[in-house]
Amino acid sequence: MKPVTGTTPRVVKSEQEWRQELGPEEYAVLRQAATERPFTGEYTDTKTEGVYECRACGAELFSSDTKFESHCGWPSFFDPADSDAVLIREDRSMGMVRKEVLCASCHSHLGHVFEGEGYPTPTDQRYCINSISLRLTPAS
Repeated sequence: MKPVTGTTPRVVKSEQEWRQELGPEEYAVLRQAATERPFTGEYTDTKTEGVYECRACGAELFSSDTKFESHCGWPSFFDPADSDAVLIREDRSMGMVRKEVLCASCHSHLGHVFEGEGYPTPTDQRYCINSISLRLTPAS
């Protein structure tokens, strides 16, 4: 994974440490920017209230209050839980220009953010996030 310019992650581990802590599929998505297949992730259709955290470092990323049904095959949110929870960087892979979403704490890949798609959300943004990048902590 190429480094995010101008920022230092709060959680720093070697790639060996990440490989030991994450399963092979988790490592591929979180550390190598792979994408899980659509409609296969555990949180795609989840309606449980709670907080979605980074699976790699536990940082709070999204609230269930901002999750919406986009029918795109991945969990979608219209806003991060905190403006500093995620980082956005340009992604020119796959022959297109997109905005990649990273965990601000450990710089792990989460997914991409899209704008102007016409979803009826307050921000007109869709944070399209891999389920395998997240861990849901249900509200008590």
